[in-house]
Amino acid sequence: MYSNGPRVLVVDDDDVIRQLVVVNLELEGFDVYTAVDGADCLARVHDVNPQVITLDIMMPHVDGWSVAARLRDDPLTAQIKVVILSARAQEADLRKGERLGVDHYLTKPFDPDHLVTVVRRLTGLPV
Repeated sequence: MYSNGPRVLVVDDDDVIRQLVVVNLELEGFDVYTAVDGADCLARVHDVNPQVITLDIMMPHVDGWSVAARLRDDPLTAQIKVVILSARAQEADLRKGERLGVDHYLTKPFDPDHLVTVVRRLTGLPV
């Protein structure tokens, strides 16, 4: 059941991670949608119109870097807050996220409470 809270699109090709993120965000009152990879995200983003996207990097079809770049290049999606949620934790990855204009970078394994706090902050909700 969806709430009237801020919309979040959770993008991850790992079912377990995707469900973990969904459950934690739904418990906090977010209206959560999912995409199974980057191509699915790009196909759904205009219909969902999320305030925040949590985005994995290493996915089939279209990786998270390409998704983030395409979101930033599209005037209709450029304002969406992007949280990278990835096992890639090298300094070069963090810098690439900054260059692409992502709003926050969390590395796996992650603390679900911290993710909720980040998403709340990005949607303007009290933390």
